Amino acid sequence: MKTEEQLEAMRRMLRIRRFEEAVMDIVRKGQGIAGAVHICVGQEATIVGSCLALRDDDFMVGYHRSHGHPIAKGAQLRPLMAELMGRRTGVCRGKGGSMHLADFRVGSLGETAIVGAGIPQAVGAAYGARLRGTDQVALCFFGDGAANIGSFHEGLNLASLWSAGVVFVCENNRYAMSTALADTMAAGSVAERAASYQMPGTIVDGQDVISVFEAVSMAVERARAGEGPTLIEAHTYRYRDHAEYGNLKLSHRPEDEVEEWRRRDPISVFSAQLLASGVAEEELREIEEQVAAEVADAVAFAKASPAPDPDELFDDLWATPLEVH
Repeated sequence: MKTEEQLEAMRRMLRIRRFEEAVMDIVRKGQGIAGAVHICVGQEATIVGSCLALRDDDFMVGYHRSHGHPIAKGAQLRPLMAELMGRRTGVCRGKGGSMHLADFRVGSLGETAIVGAGIPQAVGAAYGARLRGTDQVALCFFGDGAANIGSFHEGLNLASLWSAGVVFVCENNRYAMSTALADTMAAGSVAERAASYQMPGTIVDGQDVISVFEAVSMAVERARAGEGPTLIEAHTYRYRDHAEYGNLKLSHRPEDEVEEWRRRDPISVFSAQLLASGVAEEELREIEEQVAAEVADAVAFAKASPAPDPDELFDDLWATPLEVH
């Protein structure tokens, strides 16, 4: 990673962290986001390191812990925040909400609340690229809980069979909601399962953005060369509960475990690495200030944006629009 890329990695990780903090504040205060939101605080290095290994025209598919993925792929904060607030200016015109973000302008094909559903979607995107004669790659994020879902096995099997250009990245944060992975999976790791589908499988430190970037870059290069898919298991951790439900707390993990992972906060770790490599503290402070201004602007934009008009209810649903009388 060159210095410019490292600074961009820090910028995107900070964008995700500050965006998520703003979202939590809005939910706690009841200021415009309906329902629960799934926060990825603590997992920024895995997300950003993976997305920075892509080209702008490559595809990315996420899952229900959804806000960080499009931000890491380069999506603008204003329409993302507006979507969370159900506003017409959102990336899905206010109809998708927190768990269903999509921004085709940056190759973000969508997030989904159905666990594991994005895996076959990514395989289809990569297969479609081949049919069009392009070398675009599809990056697929999913959690450790999805590794026990049927679509995981179906998707990896087809991707290998077709030598599809997919990079599967499992954000292994150790828990599917409140259930520890050790209680639900017989294999020693998610990455071990790659051998069953004739593809490389590797484990990476998901709190180290450079390690993730290097691992995913190798997988992307392999996929772009027509050599097929790769399964990467990134060991990471979410610092918040499974979801934010206003002020309701659903703590289910040992406090010492959470604190141990907090000591390896990906942003703090990377900041220390950058300072040690010669990056000036003032430069990092400037990035922090710029990101804070971007997030504040996105919140203000979303709050000032209009809600969708009821007449738009069926827009984007049908190839042939319905006539409502």
